[in-house]
Amino acid sequence: ILKEETTSQLNYSKLAAKIQISDQTVKKWVNMLENFYYGFTIRPWHKNITRSIIKEPKFYLSDWSNIQDIGKKSENFIACHLKKAINFWNESGNGEYGMYYLRDKEKREVDFAITKNDKLWLIAEVKHSNNSSLSKNLEYFQKLTNAEHAFQLILDIPPKNINCFDFRRPIKIPAKTFLSQLP
Repeated sequence: ILKEETTSQLNYSKLAAKIQISDQTVKKWVNMLENFYYGFTIRPWHKNITRSIIKEPKFYLSDWSNIQDIGKKSENFIACHLKKAINFWNESGNGEYGMYYLRDKEKREVDFAITKNDKLWLIAEVKHSNNSSLSKNLEYFQKLTNAEHAFQLILDIPPKNINCFDFRRPIKIPAKTFLSQLP
């Protein structure tokens, strides 16, 4: 069930009803799976976000390779690389980093919000293909939060020889370019 629910908000009550156990047991099981590195959760960022969602985490698998849905697989792939980079930055003393997502009650959402020293530093939306325009939610949340960087990461386009972190306005970036600039 978690494999199918990856990248989605985890509703413990709905999961509990599906498998006919208590929601507290589901929370314990998810926590245990995190402790065994099967997956991880990220929580919504809610500081300075009017009408933000504050409860439901999103779940990601540590091994994204078996996910069938290409959109979920792409988002989970990026989540794993961001988590690895954040762990490196934190452990090497480059600051205090965290990973969240953004969503408000109007259902505007951005896949990832990276904090640096408790301030939003980078927000990112993941798309597998370059078929869509720049995400309006990405632009909305960058204006609202003053995040330094806002990227729409596209997986199916070739890398470019640019420094992603030179851009301060929302921009489409090849995911390969972005990932190559992470530790």
